[in-house]
Amino acid sequence: MWQNLAKSQLNGFKFSRQMPVGPYFADFICRSARLVVEIDGPSHDVRVAYDEARTKLIEAQGYRVLRFTNEDVLQNLEGVLMMIGQVLAEMPLPTPSPSRLREGNS
Repeated sequence: MWQNLAKSQLNGFKFSRQMPVGPYFADFICRSARLVVEIDGPSHDVRVAYDEARTKLIEAQGYRVLRFTNEDVLQNLEGVLMMIGQVLAEMPLPTPSPSRLREGNS
């Protein structure tokens, strides 16, 4: 999954992995698009309430959360990437950060 999200490969959006959002760590996060992608393994089947609370807190921070299972990623990576791409396509393209050298220069 990371090989397909790294280096702004998906619609030009930059993703980071294992980044904090509140007290949690997001599997993958695109800060410019306010998007968190979570990949859930089998342990998530028994912690539904925990995951719901976690999702609510991350959404309260202004992020949209997409959840996929390990099985989704392993068996249908292309479909997972297409879904993420569709969500990103609904958002404006990220703009590059201004150069620090130009800050304060008029």
